[in-house]
Amino acid sequence: MMTRSAASGTILSLGTGTASIPSFLFGREDVPSDNVLVVIQLSGGNDGLNTVIPYKHPIYRKNRPSLAVANDQILDLDGDLGLHPATREMRELFENQKLSIIQGVGYPNPNRSHFESMDIWHTCRRKDVERSEGWIGASVNQHLTRSDNGTPILHLGSEKQPLALTAKNPRSISIRSLEQFKLRANQEEISSVVQTTRPDGGSNDLLGFLQSSTSAALKTSEQLLRSAQNTTKENDGVTYPQHRLAQKLQTVARLIDSPLKTRVYYVALDGFDTHAQQADAHQSLLGQLSSAIGAFINDVDQRGQGSRVTAMVFSEFGRRLAENASKGTDHGAAGPMFLAGSSVIPGLIGKHPSLTDLQQGDVKHAFDFRQVYASVLMWMGWRSDILGGNYKPLQLFT
Repeated sequence: MMTRSAASGTILSLGTGTASIPSFLFGREDVPSDNVLVVIQLSGGNDGLNTVIPYKHPIYRKNRPSLAVANDQILDLDGDLGLHPATREMRELFENQKLSIIQGVGYPNPNRSHFESMDIWHTCRRKDVERSEGWIGASVNQHLTRSDNGTPILHLGSEKQPLALTAKNPRSISIRSLEQFKLRANQEEISSVVQTTRPDGGSNDLLGFLQSSTSAALKTSEQLLRSAQNTTKENDGVTYPQHRLAQKLQTVARLIDSPLKTRVYYVALDGFDTHAQQADAHQSLLGQLSSAIGAFINDVDQRGQGSRVTAMVFSEFGRRLAENASKGTDHGAAGPMFLAGSSVIPGLIGKHPSLTDLQQGDVKHAFDFRQVYASVLMWMGWRSDILGGNYKPLQLFT
């Protein structure tokens, strides 16, 4: 019998949902949990080959005469692979056993459209199948009753609410910032209006709906603002960089450390569609990601919340192996995913995709992204049957 400690020290390289692995390696579904998932979406298609870099491979340098990162700048991981020099905080997390790098993540017959590929990642389904719910929204509705949690999903950002959070009975809210999330009208006046009945004393379905919806909005507004006040910036022990992603994650850390019982937080970083002059833009974006996630993990650890928080980083696809004539890269297929936190099994998961066995110029996927989702859902104590198939979880959590 393999012990749990022995199992947690083993890294498995699994195919796309074909391996059968004992469930004791991963935890159990439907076990009560208060774990928190923080999703970081890299919009535009992150260049995975210049993020987790096969810097010893001559084919990498041959195909990227201007974009290949110099060997003396690479943040080495294992002697063959390294991280981009802008990701020093992520490398520190790796060294401190708090970063898992899942290599070659994608899905069969990859779509290279930003919108369609992102929809596939958000719903786990292609457009020829009904996509009325996202994987997160459906999971929350399946496992949390409304009495359990008033605000189970919080999307923080100015962009449109991600499809991953949608559900037939919505449970998510989107805000730009805590400071902007205020109902500026007089709350007493609003309450008095929505409580008005018909002149004949009968009930009014429309007014009833308004009363219910407005009361819920007022309650959520008060709950968020109260949580922010209970955990103010003055109590923060970590200094965050002054850019948007970092400020979003600082807000998330404060809310996790508050009485608010939100289980999923969702943020995004845009700009990864680097078709031209990629080098400087990609360096800046990876620097923002790395500095933000490094500060965030340190923050939740200092607050004593680290064991129940995992950050998951994904992008809708990677980029081509060969750079284009504009010193950029075009839409690709597979790329790396990252999990950060005290509960992840750290290190490199799986082998780096082959640079010789390509699919239309793109590296092939080894893991289906829904295998990663299945692993995350199990860690959350939730079932994975909403993923649209039987996807075997990977060994990603201790």
